[in-house]
Amino acid sequence: MIPCPIGDAYDVLPEANRAVLQSLDYFIVENVRSARRFLSRAGIGKPIDGLTFAECNEHTRPEALQPMIQPLLEGRDAGFVSEAGVPGVADPGADIAALCHRAGIRVVPLVGPSSILLALMASGQNGQSFAFNGYLPVKPPERARALRMFEKRAGGGQSQLFIEAPYRNAKLFAEMLEVLSPHTRLTVAADITSPSEFILTLPVALWRSRPRPDIDKRPAIFIIGQ
Repeated sequence: MIPCPIGDAYDVLPEANRAVLQSLDYFIVENVRSARRFLSRAGIGKPIDGLTFAECNEHTRPEALQPMIQPLLEGRDAGFVSEAGVPGVADPGADIAALCHRAGIRVVPLVGPSSILLALMASGQNGQSFAFNGYLPVKPPERARALRMFEKRAGGGQSQLFIEAPYRNAKLFAEMLEVLSPHTRLTVAADITSPSEFILTLPVALWRSRPRPDIDKRPAIFIIGQ
């Protein structure tokens, strides 16, 4: 399970990962195009055109997964690469890992950037008890109910993390300022590991009194806490 940079910061990848990449010629990936670009920029020292790729993402049919691990059953090694961050965590990869476990194939996670953990690390929110909730509902009434539910859970001491499609970030942030209580602590973490990185935790009351962060169309993690 091979992490991929969240932005263009390839220096966040451990050197040991490159050695693993150089040893592989078969990759199961979320997107072939982005995976080829990642491998090229990682400097694996071999022709990308000589590698074999199988694509595994939200459009992959369940019956297509087993053939992807057939080369592993025959003794071949493979690397799973998602588009950004760590595979299997808020990204494809878990289904392949589960199949490998059932088949007795060892699954090895490599160290790399996870926007979820990096945001939590820098947030000052509770890192002993937290939940990642993925995307919120799109419809405003359902989204507002979800926010109130997460706020209630956060009030019990569990940090609540979630994401949104980047082009809806600004709208979601505005709604959070309307729905959440003034004392609730809200973290906004955008462009993590990039030069434009922005991570800030403030009570909602303070967020309301200051200029809103420019997070439109920027990958972001949001955290609700006590």
